[in-house]
Amino acid sequence: MNADHIVEIEDLHYARGTRPIFSGLNLNIRRGEVTAIMGPSGTGKTTLLRLITGQLVPDRGRIRVDGEWLAGLRRDGLYALRRKIGMLFQNGALLTDLSVYENVAFPLREHYELPERLIRHIVLTKLHAVGLRGAAEMLPTELSGGMARRVALARAMATDPRILIYDEPFVGLDPISMGVIVRLVRRMNDALGISSIVVSHDVQEINTVADSSYLISEGKVAASGSPDELSNAPSELVRQFMHGMADGPVPFHFPAPDYTSQLIGNGEGDDDA
Repeated sequence: MNADHIVEIEDLHYARGTRPIFSGLNLNIRRGEVTAIMGPSGTGKTTLLRLITGQLVPDRGRIRVDGEWLAGLRRDGLYALRRKIGMLFQNGALLTDLSVYENVAFPLREHYELPERLIRHIVLTKLHAVGLRGAAEMLPTELSGGMARRVALARAMATDPRILIYDEPFVGLDPISMGVIVRLVRRMNDALGISSIVVSHDVQEINTVADSSYLISEGKVAASGSPDELSNAPSELVRQFMHGMADGPVPFHFPAPDYTSQLIGNGEGDDDA
């Protein structure tokens, strides 16, 4: 065990049916840093987050989070570990029939028995940190996309987690809102002394905030290092992804039978019918 690592993944194998997602993945998340997980669509980035949080069980390999092996945890131990993790979902996932205040208060009411006065203090403090204390009584349907994402971040921070996970936090945001979220990721990580894991396709934005990055492809880590190291990596796959190139090792077409043979075969089948 390395005390500098808050998440350690060793020889991870996981498949959906007959399709392998990970085949020998090794990855470490350092304490106190913002770590980016990147990769082409379909490489299992969100699946990796579910494995780290114990929502999925690997076929093989080991995952240790904050010093505890997930495989050795009973249900109550897993729930206790999850209370150390805050999660910002792709689209915020706010509860639409609850106010902003009650959305942020929800994990506090769910996990702890706290006096209402203390809940109010925590909720207003977290909303103030993301600049939305004045929106406490609004409903999620009244918020812009950027505001909703910031409320979701306040909710993720409500229990003072040791690890904060962001699943595609920049998707669908305008440039101003995106800049606000990027700044909050960095500021929250440093001010609270937590460790952040950010899954994102937005290379330019993540490069401004990440201390280190992992690029996942074909079930393994294709490259890792600082954003500058990845941007200058000699690998064609890394270069294609980091610079948004249409042509490269990642193909445009999903694997399929020969195009001409398939068309002719369908045509013959129609005639016979």
